[in-house]
Amino acid sequence: MNIAIVLFDDAEELDFVGPWEVFTMAGNVMDFQKLPLEKPHVFTVSETGGTVRCAKGMRVIADHSFADAPRADLILVPGGQGTRREASNPVMLDYIAEAAKTATWVTSVCTGSLLLTVAGPAKGKAVTTHWGYIPQLRERGENAVVRDDMRFVRDGNVVTSAGVSAGIDMALWLVGQIWSPDLARATQKGMEYEPAPPYQAMV
Repeated sequence: MNIAIVLFDDAEELDFVGPWEVFTMAGNVMDFQKLPLEKPHVFTVSETGGTVRCAKGMRVIADHSFADAPRADLILVPGGQGTRREASNPVMLDYIAEAAKTATWVTSVCTGSLLLTVAGPAKGKAVTTHWGYIPQLRERGENAVVRDDMRFVRDGNVVTSAGVSAGIDMALWLVGQIWSPDLARATQKGMEYEPAPPYQAMV
């Protein structure tokens, strides 16, 4: 199960690190419970395979370039300010379009939905994005609907999530769909991901 996480300069860190944690934790749970399941092979891919400087300054060295990346069963495109630039990068758009042709799942977090739309896989589909980019994505008029009331949206094999931490919720849902709800629950427990109640000033 090849999971390709696309990287580019100014990608939002938690957009891809959150789902990375979910998918790799699912693999750890499989090992711990000795489950006879196909483990996820999670890797990062960028245009050149070199160092990527993310939105908050984290530097990541991609595992593969677009040219030598394995075929992806699931592709995940994060958001961040870099998506505005990458929406005009034909190399990025071509990679997403080609990878989507053979992927079982095509996904994004935050404004990564812009790249899925411009590249083609999310064009004409229901999507969501970070709340701050909802108006701009709607104004483009390329999607069937841009939802502002859901953490993630599925339309066929395209799954888009709202901003930043919402990618964790989407990735857990994908684990449940690809493998099983029980594995998703065990993964969530392994991560100690319990987002409710939200932050409170007084505890």
